[in-house]
Amino acid sequence: MGIGGGIFLIAVGAVLAFGLSPDAWEVFNINTIGYILMAVGALALILAFAMQSQRRNTSHTAYVEKHDVDHQVPPTNNPPTA
Repeated sequence: MGIGGGIFLIAVGAVLAFGLSPDAWEVFNINTIGYILMAVGALALILAFAMQSQRRNTSHTAYVEKHDVDHQVPPTNNPPTA
């Protein structure tokens, strides 16, 4: 999800929890849904930061093959067989 998704969930959850009255929608309690979205957004932020710190600690090794051009074996002059 990432950092942006976590911040978005926290913002939407805060609007639902603090910006609307609890009886605005009678099917669900909007304040409770807002608190749940804020908790999920905080969890997403924590996981995003943990994943980024893990990526920073990863090291990469590059292997380079070196070919000596001066010491190549000369080709043989054998005719091809059919």
